[in-house]
Amino acid sequence: MANIGLTKSYTAEGAISANTIVKVGANDYGILQGAAATDKLIGISTEIPAISGERADVVHEGIADLKLGGTVARGDLLTSDATGQGVTAAPAAGSNVRIIGMALISGVVGDIIPVKVAPGSLQG
Repeated sequence: MANIGLTKSYTAEGAISANTIVKVGANDYGILQGAAATDKLIGISTEIPAISGERADVVHEGIADLKLGGTVARGDLLTSDATGQGVTAAPAAGSNVRIIGMALISGVVGDIIPVKVAPGSLQG
């Protein structure tokens, strides 16, 4: 269950699914669904999806619910897959990836789990 801290509303510049990782959009105060571990990830969408042009809430701090795109273990640092779902961050040696936070419980593809939101980067 989410324990949302800082949440901000943005304009969706494309479809934003519920409980997915989002990145900065092309415009100020615009967001897009995350599509890669190297995207500029900023938070996790709430349980309310949005279509392009609608407002969408993004959790920047606290505990947010995130849909998984793969198997993760509690304590894993998470990043975005091609659809904005959470996967374990595993950068190759010398490569950088953006992370969105840490898994608080283990889960498998399709699960929605609580995540401690803490955007950052990780070098392999």
